[in-house]
Amino acid sequence: MAVSCDLEVDVNGEEVFMVDKKIVSFYSERINKLFGKSKGLTKSLKVIFNDLPGGAESFELMTRFCYNKGKIDISPLNVSALYCIAHFMEMKESVSGTPNLLQQTEKSLEEIKYWTWSDLLLALRQCHDLQPIASTCGIVNKYLDSLGGRIASCSAELSPCPSTSSPDSSGFRLSCDTRSTESLKNSSFRATWWFDDFVALDPCLIQMLVKSMLSKNIDHGIISRFLFYYQKSRVAAATTSDEKCKITEAVVQMLHSLDPSLVSFKSLLGMLRVSLSLNLSKCCRNQLETVIGSLLDQATLDNLLIPSPVGTKYLYDVNLVLRLLKSFIGKGAFCLPLTRLRKVANLMDLYIAEVAPDPCLKPSKFLAIIKALPDSARLSYDGIYNAIDIYLEVHSGLSEEEKTSVCCGLNYEKLSSEACNHLTKNKKFPSKSAAQALIYQKSKLKSLLKETNRPNSFVNLPSTFVQTNGKAKMDGDCQQIVLYAGKLDISTENERLRVHLQGMQRRVVELEQVCRKMQFQMAKIMKSRLSSQSNAKSLPRLCS
Repeated sequence: MAVSCDLEVDVNGEEVFMVDKKIVSFYSERINKLFGKSKGLTKSLKVIFNDLPGGAESFELMTRFCYNKGKIDISPLNVSALYCIAHFMEMKESVSGTPNLLQQTEKSLEEIKYWTWSDLLLALRQCHDLQPIASTCGIVNKYLDSLGGRIASCSAELSPCPSTSSPDSSGFRLSCDTRSTESLKNSSFRATWWFDDFVALDPCLIQMLVKSMLSKNIDHGIISRFLFYYQKSRVAAATTSDEKCKITEAVVQMLHSLDPSLVSFKSLLGMLRVSLSLNLSKCCRNQLETVIGSLLDQATLDNLLIPSPVGTKYLYDVNLVLRLLKSFIGKGAFCLPLTRLRKVANLMDLYIAEVAPDPCLKPSKFLAIIKALPDSARLSYDGIYNAIDIYLEVHSGLSEEEKTSVCCGLNYEKLSSEACNHLTKNKKFPSKSAAQALIYQKSKLKSLLKETNRPNSFVNLPSTFVQTNGKAKMDGDCQQIVLYAGKLDISTENERLRVHLQGMQRRVVELEQVCRKMQFQMAKIMKSRLSSQSNAKSLPRLCS
């Protein structure tokens, strides 16, 4: 076959090749379609490829195959490029009984189960420069499927290096052999030894890898640990904000597809704090907050005290916490175990007390946090009462209507006798609240007396509750009511009531002592905090 150089090929603007049109078109159906009918032309021909996979290097491999009469050594080092160029150049027909390039590469890929782990990684990494055809022609899936299978086999073994007698195990012998025997004994290492091998891959390949691992039922906890490791490593090495966003968004999307209960809550919070400085898409933020919110019962107070976004006046990001609570509730509180619900309620009582001193926190927002959880989540509203007490002290300029609105967050039936007693004498609260506290306090005593079959005369205790200057006031307190009850002639069948009332009397005395001490400390703290807030924005911590 005579050799000439009558075809000029411009490959992606990288390099220009002069080839024999007749030889190349003999093996490439794509070239044959373009110039198969130009036999009579003497003028040299030219073709420009702008999207040839692998560029000049891949085209040179293909021409070497053509000029060598359809023969070439295929190995994991070049099989990816040859397979993709064979698809691109449509080298699909058998030539004179000799397998074409596509057939030869496919036969080589059938031996993939005998490849070493490092061979698979090398072939996969070469697919970076062969996109998008590497994904569409299926070669990437072949590599990832093999890698995922070996990770699954490795995870199922006591050691990351199964018997070398198994063909499927040969793929990760090299990776295992490079590590010491002592480190292999470590259970954590057995689960994560492959992490570093995939850090260099693009997010699109990682998404395909995760999909493959999920199909093989690899533990979601291990997959999530890898994704956090990948995100942290890639973001640290990224040079631009756009690159960091792209990586983080891809990882969040993958985490969102996992079982949330098997994902590290601490790592999720770390990603959330990093993402606050990135311009992530709204969809990505929603996905991240949804996963975090579903695990809110694992949070601590410090986890939730996130500074407010730049440009806002309030101290903490209350809107973020509200969104997390919404995600936690999900389809409804009735779908959640009561233990989880009450654990979050206890956490929120602490959080509400922390944000209460914020002078910029509006009453509507403060009330929204209180009412974000259903009433059934709280056994007691004493914590909410204390938080409202702090809020009303800091926001002394609120109107009576605004104060009443804030107090709508209280469930007076779930206030302890001590809290009710304190509320009735608390001048910061509106008169309606004081009246309601007294009503529910009496209601509790009536219910208690009905249980013990006491005469009605005991229910109608003398009330010293009067209206003074439009505000509710009570001359006595719960302690006086308890002392009065203690003086009655209680019969033996009501011994349980007598013991209970005596216990209430002791608790009231102890609580008053503690309250006096707390009020003194709170006054000092609030005085110093309010003075410092006039100079600079601070983050108060009152739960010490």
